[in-house]
Amino acid sequence: MATASSLINKFGKMAGWNSVTLNMLGRDVEAITAIAYDDSVEKENVYGAGKFPVGRGEGNYAAKASITILKEEVNALQNSLPPTMGLDSIAPFPIVVEYEYNGFKKKDIIHNCEFKGNGVDVKQNDKSIATKFDLVVSHIWWNV
Repeated sequence: MATASSLINKFGKMAGWNSVTLNMLGRDVEAITAIAYDDSVEKENVYGAGKFPVGRGEGNYAAKASITILKEEVNALQNSLPPTMGLDSIAPFPIVVEYEYNGFKKKDIIHNCEFKGNGVDVKQNDKSIATKFDLVVSHIWWNV
């Protein structure tokens, strides 16, 4: 019979939002509520004689990312820009995402990020204003 402590300690402290540090534009950013990123390579089976694949072909690599930022952070970013310029005017920058848990550190780097546009998403009874921004990225380095 498994004890509660053996179930809890299989992996130890699990990684959660409180184990994430995000650094962009030269500083750790605190006023974010979400980060999402992934990459993929087009892959498909290649067929020859018979019904089974004889190989596998690869196509293009694609990476994508989005970040949800609180309005105060958005304002700080926009205040660092000349008047009338938006977040989409910021030159490409890396985002470093670090996870620290159980004494381990894991770091991913999202390269050449650019905001696709500007926007605000706020509605009645919101206690804070958080807006999701889609990013254009070139590639992701995992576990560096």
